[in-house]
Amino acid sequence: PRLSPPQHPALECDGPPPPPGRDAPAIKAAFAQEYGDDYQVFVTDLWTEHTPWPFNQLPRSYSFLVKHGPLWKMTYYGTAPRVIHQPHFAATATFIAREVAKGLMKYQPDVIISVHPLMQHVPLRVLRSRGLLDKIPFTTVITDLSTCHPTWFHKLVTRCYCPSAEVTKRALKAGLKPSQIKVYGLPVRPSFAKPVPPKDELRRELGMDEDLPAVLLMGGGEGMGPIEATARALDNALYDESLGEPRGQILIICGRNKKLTNRLQSINWKIPVQVKGFVTKMEECMGACDCIITKAGPGTIAEAMIRGLPIILNGYIAGQEAGNVPYVVENGCGKFSKSPEHIAKIVADWFGPRSDELQIMSQNALKLARPDAVLKIVHDLHELVRQKSFVPEYACAT
Repeated sequence: PRLSPPQHPALECDGPPPPPGRDAPAIKAAFAQEYGDDYQVFVTDLWTEHTPWPFNQLPRSYSFLVKHGPLWKMTYYGTAPRVIHQPHFAATATFIAREVAKGLMKYQPDVIISVHPLMQHVPLRVLRSRGLLDKIPFTTVITDLSTCHPTWFHKLVTRCYCPSAEVTKRALKAGLKPSQIKVYGLPVRPSFAKPVPPKDELRRELGMDEDLPAVLLMGGGEGMGPIEATARALDNALYDESLGEPRGQILIICGRNKKLTNRLQSINWKIPVQVKGFVTKMEECMGACDCIITKAGPGTIAEAMIRGLPIILNGYIAGQEAGNVPYVVENGCGKFSKSPEHIAKIVADWFGPRSDELQIMSQNALKLARPDAVLKIVHDLHELVRQKSFVPEYACAT
């Protein structure tokens, strides 16, 4: 047998929510690290780039719905039953199948990787209609840790990569076979699997106090949520009035929210506070801190666990993120509260009389962490491509 040409195009079908995705870049980086130039990885949002109007407006509609919680909740749960979403996809396919087919075939992929719940049904319908189901492995990498929309699951996938036992149960209930499922964890950038410099060194590089315990406060890429209110509550709770000195410090990541960054930088804080905009080396920011406050996004949770950071969740998107709260709390990795004052008290206790709880939660987070998940996913994808690429040679004897 012989292998097909050395460079295998791998196509990742990204999707609208939540922008910008971590998972496709993580998988792409892992391919580059493990296989170098053997793979050419294309990341495409099929809905935006390869469907006609109004279907290409899905990203905008998602952003609108999420900002109006009740609307998103109604949409999420209303489309969950199979009797609802399957006819919807069938009807949608009649309008967009041709464009999606063009989008897929443009890359001539050796493997297709979907990292979005709306990227299974129509592409698989296209592959089946063209007789390509047996020639091009179609795989799904589920990027929700616990609760996930049923559209993630399709019986025709070659492989379904599940991040947790809970998602695996849902996949089996949806009719997938055990042979189709691999449970490796959530794909996180390969850089998170590498050790970082010591905490004091990272703090020095970030302009932080080297000795004070630190809390990382995040609002996602867009700097959303009650960041300022939480920061002010922390500023009060972590300042010892009797001694006139701080008991902790804050590192705030504002993402692309420049107004918030400027506003926080102009405040006269009582304790050491570092305010950053959009950062690319989140593994170093997490490595410099002792705990984290964030909404219940699965990527941030997975990254925090790898760094052994106890997590305080201060919000979640209804539906796909709802299960992340009990996932963190019930596994002893953190707490949930929407109150800035209560959150600040938790951190003050962790940095003071309840430091033992902080240490236990850190150990629990490390036990649950799966830093090599993305590498395992990529290795398995490579095996699928290798199996499809072997072509038998025939010898003719006369």
